[in-house]
Amino acid sequence: MLVFLALAFVPTVSSIGPQLGDLPKRPVDTLTLVLVAGQAAPLAIRRRWPTVCLALTGAAFALHQSLGYPDTFAGIGFYLALFTVGAHQIRHRRAIALVATAAYAGLAIALHLLGSPSQIQVFVAFYLSLVVMWMAGTAMRRWRAEEAEHRRLSVEVATADERARIARDLHDVVTHHVTAMVVQADAAQYLLEGAPDRVGEGLSAISDTGRRALTELRHLLGVLEATGDSATTDRSPTLGRVSDLVERARLSGQPVELSRRGDQREHAVDIELAAYRVVQEALTNAMKYATGHRTRVEIDDHDDRIEIEVTTDGTTQGAPAVAPGGRGLSGLRERVRMLDGELVAAARPEGGFRVHALIPSRRQA
Repeated sequence: MLVFLALAFVPTVSSIGPQLGDLPKRPVDTLTLVLVAGQAAPLAIRRRWPTVCLALTGAAFALHQSLGYPDTFAGIGFYLALFTVGAHQIRHRRAIALVATAAYAGLAIALHLLGSPSQIQVFVAFYLSLVVMWMAGTAMRRWRAEEAEHRRLSVEVATADERARIARDLHDVVTHHVTAMVVQADAAQYLLEGAPDRVGEGLSAISDTGRRALTELRHLLGVLEATGDSATTDRSPTLGRVSDLVERARLSGQPVELSRRGDQREHAVDIELAAYRVVQEALTNAMKYATGHRTRVEIDDHDDRIEIEVTTDGTTQGAPAVAPGGRGLSGLRERVRMLDGELVAAARPEGGFRVHALIPSRRQA
């Protein structure tokens, strides 16, 4: 607003502005200054009250043209007011357009009656220029609405992805630890009957498993709080803690062998976590459906990928230690697929089960 008002009094540009009617010019007087200010000053409220801004600038412009004052740079404020209405006015847009059109028609008739030499084509061309400004504002308004909708959908997709990730983590944590606790409780009951002096070992294993489950759940809750602390990321499970998984499975009575090959370098957090979850889910299923059967965990750290294979020799007779069902493997496949990897889980022809995963790797930045 101040720029338009200032330029209206700069000699080199003050006479540059819209002109309509071409009436004989009259000298500048006090009313001229008032009308110049009336075409520029209302721009200060153009975003908050666009219709009021258009009405004030339009009235000042009409009087300025009807009285035959010299052209002024402040007249461009009328175009800007039209653009603002197109871009920011929300309600009664059609009614405002009709009223503005009627007001312009009245101005054209008034100028003609005052002796304007302009032909009807001139008035039509000027009206079309005003329509262009309105439509430019409308296009801006539509673009902003589309951008806002795009951002809203992006937020929804990101929220849904984060919810799915947290759901997978909760499933992995709860299922693995609860399964281990069930197996350990069954083992403790067996020891109570056959070797009472070793019951304390079984109960201690259950207690340790429960504490680890609480620790990982607290970590997930810390992620949900979104505090931005990097410490929560540092507590995410990594490949280096796979040996802890194996040791806990052994304490639950599952005979597990671990073999790691490669340079065992660090990877990005999401890759380390996905690899850890593959082993965790495979061991969970082994304790569920192949309790007491030999299980092998093989991890190969290649230059461009991590290869993981977990196999069991067979299944026990009768019901599994934990009732089947859940979304562990499907969620795990989705997690690996998001990293452009692949996971295959299937029964072995010679008996037992095999989980095989390939996860593309990249060095940690």
